[in-house]
Amino acid sequence: MKSFPTSLAERFQQFKTGQFEPGREHYEDLAAHGQNPEVMVVSCSDSRVAPETLFKAGPGEMFVVRNVAALVPPYETGGHFHGVSAALEFGVLNIRVKHLLVMGHSGCGGVKAALNQKAALETEARFISNWMSMLDDAKLRVLAANQGPDRSALQPQLEKAGIRTSIANLRTFPFIKELEDRGELTLHGAHFDIPTGTLSILDNDTVEFVEL
Repeated sequence: MKSFPTSLAERFQQFKTGQFEPGREHYEDLAAHGQNPEVMVVSCSDSRVAPETLFKAGPGEMFVVRNVAALVPPYETGGHFHGVSAALEFGVLNIRVKHLLVMGHSGCGGVKAALNQKAALETEARFISNWMSMLDDAKLRVLAANQGPDRSALQPQLEKAGIRTSIANLRTFPFIKELEDRGELTLHGAHFDIPTGTLSILDNDTVEFVEL
């Protein structure tokens, strides 16, 4: 126990006395009857962007999967381990969420690494590079649209292109496409700007982002 971070132990005690005990009945109900959130969020692992905090979600209100750059891989059944795909399968088919949100953010380290391979330290396995290769096509489009000397727009544009890519990949999952076509599941995209606190929502008709 000596190696467990003191800050975490103290914060847990604050949670236990300040939130759990006053809400014990709710936790007992969740334990007895399971979870039934209507919203699932695919978000970045970045510590600055927590979906539950941004949307003030309490326990049992939001099913969240987080990874580098909030990416959704395309549907495929090869290989052995599919963490994001397993979460999608569980959230969509078992919990039966009604809304599926992909949320990216400003200053994303994964997107920065996609633009500049020297931006992140990697092992020989190149986990980050391989994961971010899902944005290779989107990166080529963004680079083609920004050939002038000013490169400041590259990262924010690729962050938003990544959200569009993930939503397109979601539709390659047969069970997601079927439920969306039947009107039982709605896909959403959003981009959170950390320094301004602005949330921009992807308009499904224009495929452009609009501030909320």
